[in-house]
Amino acid sequence: TLSDDVVAGYNAPFPKSRYKAAARAFPTLVPTQPDDPASAANRAALEVFSRWEKPFMTLFSNRDPITRGGDTFWQQHVPGAKGVEHTVIEGAGHFLQEEKPAELVAALAPFFRDAQSDQI
Repeated sequence: TLSDDVVAGYNAPFPKSRYKAAARAFPTLVPTQPDDPASAANRAALEVFSRWEKPFMTLFSNRDPITRGGDTFWQQHVPGAKGVEHTVIEGAGHFLQEEKPAELVAALAPFFRDAQSDQI
């Protein structure tokens, strides 16, 4: 559960419920069928990432009902993912940055340190 302060922070940009309409529409942009409107843009993005040679880290949680298991897909399809240490954080869901912030930072910090040394 989020504290009242965190909830207030999320609500701050939305003074009235109607201002949340766009945020509520985001889940509909995740294509679930090949002919979904967002599918073409996602295929185009995958085409770009299939040629991505820079370091590419996957960092997923094991209980995310939306993206769980997506790490394997990206590791197989992005050339820059090879040779990079990937992480699955246990016991977290979709909002990994809120549920396991320390573990998230601990996994990301070495990647960024290494990436800086490679000047990506």
